[in-house]
Amino acid sequence: MNRVRNIAPLVVLFVLAVVAAAYAQQVSKIAIINSQRAFETSLEGKKALGQLQDREAKIKADIQKMDDAIRLLENRLNTGRLTMTQEALMGLQSDIEKKTTERKRYEEDQAREINQLSANLIQKIRVEMVSIIEALAKERGLEIVLDTATSGVVTASPTIDITEEIVKRYDQSKSATPPAKK
Repeated sequence: MNRVRNIAPLVVLFVLAVVAAAYAQQVSKIAIINSQRAFETSLEGKKALGQLQDREAKIKADIQKMDDAIRLLENRLNTGRLTMTQEALMGLQSDIEKKTTERKRYEEDQAREINQLSANLIQKIRVEMVSIIEALAKERGLEIVLDTATSGVVTASPTIDITEEIVKRYDQSKSATPPAKK
């Protein structure tokens, strides 16, 4: 009986040691990705950013033309104040107000459209990248992939960062697909 009392703690310690060793070997595999950097460095992301910049440049040029037209009308109003009839002055003032309203509406509409276009492009690329991330996670046996751009990860080892691998695979998948017909 005494012998069993002496051996029982040893058996329990041995079992605990075996369980701890087995648990230590089951380390979770984690990876990180910076979705913002992946978007900005991928070929599709660069193309989308270029498309957005071109659209914004066109909008700025259009607004500049509208501003110039309004300034011309304001100059005509200021220079003709003493020589124009009251009716002509009121007509010119009305034109300025119409042009100013048109400009404001155009700017608001275009801002909404740019935001929508941006969201659509980002979502399209994100959905395509997620399937590549899932495939890589399955291939490497990753249990969790965190996005450093959105998850609040403060620091992480660069050895678990898969951003460049995802961008490389994403770009390869896009170059392998034939271009869509318009």
